[in-house]
Amino acid sequence: MAQVQFAVRRIAVILNFMEEPKIAAKKSIPVEVEEGKKYFFCSCGSSQNQPFCDGAHSGTEFNPIAFTAEKSGIAYFCQCKRSGKVPYCDGTHNSL
Repeated sequence: MAQVQFAVRRIAVILNFMEEPKIAAKKSIPVEVEEGKKYFFCSCGSSQNQPFCDGAHSGTEFNPIAFTAEKSGIAYFCQCKRSGKVPYCDGTHNSL
């Protein structure tokens, strides 16, 4: 039990020192994706090419999140950068 408590405390300390991503928008953004194609999701919120990375994270602790589209069609991407299903929107922006 003590090890679990230590791990939880350690995570809390680490999170307190992490930079918060910028909220690009408080809504999802629909994008046409292609099955099997690799994309790079913006995790910092500063990209001018939302929801994808344009390198604006340079000099920060953020890095793009690489993912491959599972199927072709419209995907709804997170722009608030707080979704529990990143890179996809889960509606978290509604509570910000």
